[in-house]
Amino acid sequence: MTDDTAKPVRKRQARGEKRMAELLDAASEVFAAQGYAKTSTNAIAAAAGASPGTLYQFFKNKEAIADALMERYVKRLREAHGEAFDLSVAGLPLEEMLDRIIDPIVAFDRANPGYYALLSDPHLSAELASAKRPAQKLMFERLDQILEKRTPGLDAERRTRTAAVAVHLFRGLLPMIMAASEQELPAVVNETKAALRAYLASSIGN
Repeated sequence: MTDDTAKPVRKRQARGEKRMAELLDAASEVFAAQGYAKTSTNAIAAAAGASPGTLYQFFKNKEAIADALMERYVKRLREAHGEAFDLSVAGLPLEEMLDRIIDPIVAFDRANPGYYALLSDPHLSAELASAKRPAQKLMFERLDQILEKRTPGLDAERRTRTAAVAVHLFRGLLPMIMAASEQELPAVVNETKAALRAYLASSIGN
């Protein structure tokens, strides 16, 4: 293939990638507004300004869209978690450590409401449910690593249990964080941090 013939191919590929990204952006918005179960492919296509036929050129069904979207979220989540769960936070005072961990995660969740919609939807297929497990597991693994560095003498079983409980506490309060207005958000986040701080202080100390 010569350079002259390769250029149109690259342009078509670029247009295709742009259109796919637009469809995923639209799906994220519609999933966040309607939930996975109530969302149709027609609604996603309409939100993207595309025809249903165009959508089906890229995705065979709604589940394929959700799967691709979850892959995108997991990649972004790894970046957010890389900031939140840097092992250097293990040496900080507990309050500051929680600030450094929770703030980037809350920012990610608030910026990606479609992720939360998929994560919390009970109607996902078994395949999609398995696709979201890496995202769910990531937070626990990172927190466990931080606690291991922070409290090296702590029994491993107790440490992993503490990490698991802390993650579940955060997830339990996540609906309040997602539903909060911009005005309410700081207070809700502070209450979340206070709950986690109290639990961790009682479990592993300050």
